[in-house]
Amino acid sequence: MAQAEGFDAIGVAAPDAIPQAAGRLKTAIAEDHHGTMHWLAETAARRGSPSALWPDVRSVIMLGMNYGPEGDPLQTLADRQAATISVYARNRDYHDLIKGALKRIAGRFAARAGADVKVFVDTAPVMEKPLAEAAGIGWQGKHTNLVSRDFGSWLFLGAIFTDAALDPDAPEADACGSCRACLDICPTDAFPAPYRLDARRCISYLTIEHKGPIPRDLRAVIGNRIFGCDDCLAVCPWNKFAEAGRQAKLKARHDLNAPPLAVLVRLDDTSFRRHFAGSPIKRIGRDRFVRNVLIAIGNSGAPDLADDAAALLEDAAPEVRGAAVWALSRLTPRDAAARAHAYLADERDAVVRAEWAEVVKESTP
Repeated sequence: MAQAEGFDAIGVAAPDAIPQAAGRLKTAIAEDHHGTMHWLAETAARRGSPSALWPDVRSVIMLGMNYGPEGDPLQTLADRQAATISVYARNRDYHDLIKGALKRIAGRFAARAGADVKVFVDTAPVMEKPLAEAAGIGWQGKHTNLVSRDFGSWLFLGAIFTDAALDPDAPEADACGSCRACLDICPTDAFPAPYRLDARRCISYLTIEHKGPIPRDLRAVIGNRIFGCDDCLAVCPWNKFAEAGRQAKLKARHDLNAPPLAVLVRLDDTSFRRHFAGSPIKRIGRDRFVRNVLIAIGNSGAPDLADDAAALLEDAAPEVRGAAVWALSRLTPRDAAARAHAYLADERDAVVRAEWAEVVKESTP
C-alpha cells in the first residue's frame, strides 16, 4: 500500500522511543541555535514526545519517499552566473504530495484496523528524524539529517500516528563512523560539533527562514546558493547506494536546474508567483528570494550583472535594496563608492544606510 503511493521506506516506532530528543532540542534552543525560528521554542513541549502532541497515540508509522537527484546536485556551484537551488525545491512542493499520499494510506489503515489516525508532514511539531531512526528507516548523521543505507541522504519523511498498538521495528544504528565529510564541506561552519547544527550559520536557514539582511560575514561563502544548500547531504558516502527518485512530480524542472541569475533577479511579485506556482520556493516571497539572488550576483564576479543590481537600488523592499548595494559594491567598487557618498547625504531607511556606510568604509584607504 505504501509503495503504491510512492513511498520507498516504512517502519514503526513506539511513541516513547525518542526520550533523548527533548533534551537535545532544549539545549539547541538554550544556545540560540534555532535563530529566529521562534516556533521551535514555542512548540518544544509538544515536539519532545508524540504523546505530548496526541495523548492517545500508541504507535508511530514513519514513511520515507526517495527524492534522489539524477546527477551531482553540487555541479551547478561552479557556474557563478547561474543559481543553485536545493534538490528538494526544484519541482513541486513535497508537502502537498506526501500529505495526500499519507491521508490515503491512513484512511485505508483506519478502516481496516478500526483505529484512529493522524497524519503529519514536516510543518507539525513532530520530530520526524529521531522517529525515523527509531523506526529503523535510517539514522541521524553528524549533519543532523537522516541517512539511509538504501537511499543515502535523500528521503522526505511523513508520519502517521495511530491509537492502534503495532509491533515496533528495531532502531537503525549510527553508521557514520569516523567520517567528517558533511562537517568539513560546510561553507559556513554551521556545525559546532558532530550531530549539532547552529541554524544561524546554515545556508538553508539563511536563504529560506531568515528575514532581513543576511549577515555580511557569511554572504561571500554563500556563493550562488539562492534557496537551500545540499553540500552536507550530497557529500555523504552513503549516497553511493542512492538511486534517483521515481516520483515524476519531484524530478527537477529543466528551468530550475542552474537558472540564470540575470533572469531571476528581474522577477517582480507577479512573475515570481507565476514562475514558482506549486513550488516550495514560493513561500519565502519575492523580496526574500530576490535578496538571495542579489547575494549570488555579488558573488558572481560578473560586472555585466551590475546593471541588474543597480536597477534594484530603489526597490520597495529594504532587504532587496540592501542586497543590491552589497552586490554592486562587489562588482563595481568605484561606482558603488561614488553612489554611497551621494546616498548618505539623504535621510533614508536604516538598513540601506548601513549598507552604504559599509561601502564607504571598505573604499576608504
